[in-house]
Amino acid sequence: MKQLIDMAAGRTPVDTLIINCQVVDVFNQRLVDGPLALGLGKVIGIGQYEAKEVIDAQGGIVMPGLIDSHVHIESSSITPPQFARIVLPHGTTTVIADPHEIANVCGLDGIRYMLDASKDLPLNVKIMLPSCVPATPFEAAGAKLMAEDLAELISHPDVLGVGEVMDFPAVINCDEAMLAKLKLAHDYGYIADGHSPGLKGKDLQAYAMSGIKTDHECSSVDDMLARIQMGMYVQIREGSACKDLVELVKGVNAGNARRCLFCTDDREPKDIINGGHINKNLRLAVEEGIDPITGITIGSLNAAECYGLKKKGALAPGYDADVVIVEDLILFNVRRVICAGREVVRNGELMVDIQDYHCSSVLNTVNLAPISLEDFKLPLTSEKARAIGVLPGGVLTQALEVRVLSDKHGLFDPKLNSGLNKLAVIERHKASGNMSMAVLADYGLTNGAIATTVSHDSHNIVVVGDNDEDMLKAVKQVESIGGGFVLIHNGEVIGELPLPIGGLMSDQNAESVAKTMGELLEKARSALKVNADIQPIMTLVFMSLPVIPELKLTSNGLFDVRSFSFTETSI
Repeated sequence: MKQLIDMAAGRTPVDTLIINCQVVDVFNQRLVDGPLALGLGKVIGIGQYEAKEVIDAQGGIVMPGLIDSHVHIESSSITPPQFARIVLPHGTTTVIADPHEIANVCGLDGIRYMLDASKDLPLNVKIMLPSCVPATPFEAAGAKLMAEDLAELISHPDVLGVGEVMDFPAVINCDEAMLAKLKLAHDYGYIADGHSPGLKGKDLQAYAMSGIKTDHECSSVDDMLARIQMGMYVQIREGSACKDLVELVKGVNAGNARRCLFCTDDREPKDIINGGHINKNLRLAVEEGIDPITGITIGSLNAAECYGLKKKGALAPGYDADVVIVEDLILFNVRRVICAGREVVRNGELMVDIQDYHCSSVLNTVNLAPISLEDFKLPLTSEKARAIGVLPGGVLTQALEVRVLSDKHGLFDPKLNSGLNKLAVIERHKASGNMSMAVLADYGLTNGAIATTVSHDSHNIVVVGDNDEDMLKAVKQVESIGGGFVLIHNGEVIGELPLPIGGLMSDQNAESVAKTMGELLEKARSALKVNADIQPIMTLVFMSLPVIPELKLTSNGLFDVRSFSFTETSI
């Protein structure tokens, strides 16, 4: 403290002085003239100081490091070190990560892997302990975590609370196991994240009564205002599949802006590398009319205060020296990034070496029972069937009723039903043999199949196709590579992305993953003719998540999220 006070008083030189700049003052909502002084990893103050190092901002804007308030790193298909490599150049210096994807596969070992892989990174990674493993009682995940399991990690210095509570019926109905997880967070003075799409009225009030403080599932301004009224923070999401920002910023005003945060939830490496991370949220918000300083506050101070990061989110004496220099307050193109007083990015190039991290406890996670063509039969008992209807621009689906033709054996054949595909979910953790089938509408795939071990949140194998032979081949190929994505066209493998880490993450670098993923998306559209209005991969991986309306498919059967119950294909 004495060293810092001496620096602030000007008695000893600071470590770094950023000159020729304006500094974002999030507390007064204004720009002030620099320079900005840094020392011992902290912000020292604003003004002229003797310094060991001088950085010329060349007329740029100096702002606090950006914070992603809710992200699943695993959904980027890369490891935490690789994730750090691609978000730091866009000015993100802190992320609040919920590792429930790998926890659903590997349990506590998966969470420990994420903690260990994130340790000592220049990116500050904080963890929310997954509250829903599995997401609901209606799924077959690779693990089951109770409050006593989470208690083993709750005191870890990089843990900030309990992750998104997707099983909202358990909260509303006072399920003892769920309340025990919430109590664990509250006992440690932590918060619990929310996930409550469609909740209204007394159900929403009961959900908020539990102490859940955030929600990233708002899709309308009314949803947003209702949650802010409950004292919750709303995380304004802009991911690869779910793009809520343009709609939600219409509801941001001077009175409620401090209850808003930015998040990505799920964003692919290609989208991050090419389009940005939280700086993209910020750019879009300003394009939609949000004041730039308000936007920066949403992307920094608000998240820090929400999650109890008392020394982050602002550029004031004693705050962590997480600093981003941008060209302007319109495009937010990043020139330099400083984390804890250390320059880590200059003009898009990393200035530090980031080593990857590997661990055997999260490998070899695809464990299938024997499977044959016979398993892909979908009997029909009428000419009318329930179908999962794909919707563009998000992960919501429609519960459709469609006319279907069956073959001579009374089975559903996509080749006889234009615009419809067959969807299957296969349990892949314990070789139980559990498998279910459904009709998928508006996906558009022809002459092939796509299979993946990434399927939120239990991450069983999901495969879609228009013929059983290609579907079976896709499943066997994804098993042989230890998990990942596989595309089959007319019996041939035309693309694959191995994800050996939990069947969720690659052991390759981010650029390689982004390139391969881009190729898969192009082939899905060009060769397999998947609907051009949807994201072929991200849409598919949400088809088995039974907490997002309206109709989904788990390995246990077709699930109606509106009634939270299983249903039949034939009507």
